[in-house]
Amino acid sequence: MHQQIRGRYAPSPTGRLHLGNARTALLSWLDIRLRRGVYIMRVEDVDSQRSRPEYEARMLDDLRWLGLDWDEGPDVGGNYGPYRQSACHERYRQALAKLDTFACTCTRKDLAQAPRSHTGEVIYPGYCRQAPCNPDRGSAIRWRVPPGQVGFCDRFAGTVIEDVARDTGDIILRRRDRDWAYQLAVVVDDGAMAITDVLRGADLLASTPRQLHLARALGLPEPSYAHVPLILGEDGRKLSKSHRAPDLSALREAGIPAPRVVARLAQSVGLVDTSVHELTAPQLVETCRQRWGDEGLKQLEQRIVSWDSWGG
Repeated sequence: MHQQIRGRYAPSPTGRLHLGNARTALLSWLDIRLRRGVYIMRVEDVDSQRSRPEYEARMLDDLRWLGLDWDEGPDVGGNYGPYRQSACHERYRQALAKLDTFACTCTRKDLAQAPRSHTGEVIYPGYCRQAPCNPDRGSAIRWRVPPGQVGFCDRFAGTVIEDVARDTGDIILRRRDRDWAYQLAVVVDDGAMAITDVLRGADLLASTPRQLHLARALGLPEPSYAHVPLILGEDGRKLSKSHRAPDLSALREAGIPAPRVVARLAQSVGLVDTSVHELTAPQLVETCRQRWGDEGLKQLEQRIVSWDSWGG
């Protein structure tokens, strides 16, 4: 018997969805629908300071307007909930208790002179491994990362191998403000929801070895990963509010037809050619199925998208 394919989109309700978010959502939905799997919407509201219910409501409305649907989620239920991270504290506590951890009182200032990885992230030097450097401060909780290489084959990026202990150091699992860290929450949630396939943005590729290392330490099954290209601004950096590209809500409120947005997003990764001006999300599924059958996305080509041509 073949394992049921289960994929997810897991946005954070900390603001409006920009077009980069929308494209990743469309591609993750498309991949699972092509493979006739189960698609899950998970709200990653673990950041209690920035997450807002109104952002969640807008986010889900915008994704439905785009033409996406989901089989499980916070608004439709399912057998693998809760589907909001803010309701999963006990799940995270149980996972944390299984790991070798220690309290860390290091601040960003303390780590200013620490070595950096090739991505610019701090490689934790282990200052608090034996005892907290400053017992009078509040502390985060770090995982004492075991040595050894972690490797996987990404569907688009190819083979990735990393020694997490050497290249990242001990990982924060719970922050000083008591919020759960993304790295722990996403691994535990994917395991609890029986996620088999993760398609997400290429900015998260560097996080995958540490997440797999954590999943193995917790005895959780490992999803298959696919990291898709990001939409970049004119400065070559990841698209953000500073680039003034229209967000999904702005396009919807301006009366831009959703099929036009779907067509442009599909064009931007080479799924359809430039002669296609409007295309619904279900039509995109059928277009890609005619090309690849039920095997999911096979290839993607990032193309330049001109944001000033979305209106009218």
